[in-house]
Amino acid sequence: MCIVALAWQLFEEKPLVLLSNRDEFLQRPTRALHEWQLPNGKKIIAGQDAQAGGTWLGIDPVHGRWGVILNYREIIKDKPVFATSRGQLILDYLSGDWSPLAFARQIDLPSYDGFNLVIGDRQQAVLLNNKGYGIEVLAKGLYVLSNGQPNTAWFKTEKLRRRVRQELLPFIAEQGDWQTANWKNVAFEILQDREQAPITQLPDTGLGIETELALSSIFIPTNRLDKLLVSRYGTRVSSLLTMTDTGFDMQEKNLENDTIIHITPDVNAKSSMKKTATKLKNRQ
Repeated sequence: MCIVALAWQLFEEKPLVLLSNRDEFLQRPTRALHEWQLPNGKKIIAGQDAQAGGTWLGIDPVHGRWGVILNYREIIKDKPVFATSRGQLILDYLSGDWSPLAFARQIDLPSYDGFNLVIGDRQQAVLLNNKGYGIEVLAKGLYVLSNGQPNTAWFKTEKLRRRVRQELLPFIAEQGDWQTANWKNVAFEILQDREQAPITQLPDTGLGIETELALSSIFIPTNRLDKLLVSRYGTRVSSLLTMTDTGFDMQEKNLENDTIIHITPDVNAKSSMKKTATKLKNRQ
């Protein structure tokens, strides 16, 4: 279960500002944010699901293409096993030269487990899912998605929407140098909001009240579901992605080892990327 907020075409020279949390079982093998090469030779920047091979958030830094995917939460009896991981959709989009809309139109939706997908470049962004929502070309605005229908308000999506709109967007708008501004600290703080929903505002996705409650916050501590699940589960990484007219800035905060990986274009070297890893002094 994950959550993402996208400020699309709201800032001059910054077509995309994206915040996301990835929630996953801790035992699922994962590779941290890095530059890696796809089978066709294209290089992307993304974390990687080392079990299925795909990713939940990635960019093609050369062409300014990006994508993010979230699972769709539902309980289905005799659920089929799908041959292709949902995370492969991001790789397929980044590896090609389709427009976002053209790529969305050619996806064989029934071939994948439930998902919400947003793909884009610097000019166009498209939202779709395979649970009846269809395809939407995004107008400029603030969009917040989690694991239900994109137009369904959950407590966590509305809390994130409100905090981003009230606390983050004005802060970004006031900054002269967005790369060095403190807005990223504000964004990471918002992504660690642990407030759970009132019982009356829980969704009913078939998991039961206790589990719905545990999953109802923006950030899910990894010990919260210990009595409900066999394996440890919670928010593993928080990510920030900013696409500008000419470049990008991407950060991944790993909540398991207290590090932030930061990748930007390196204007002072022949190598196209500059990567830094910072050990956090204090766990939030």
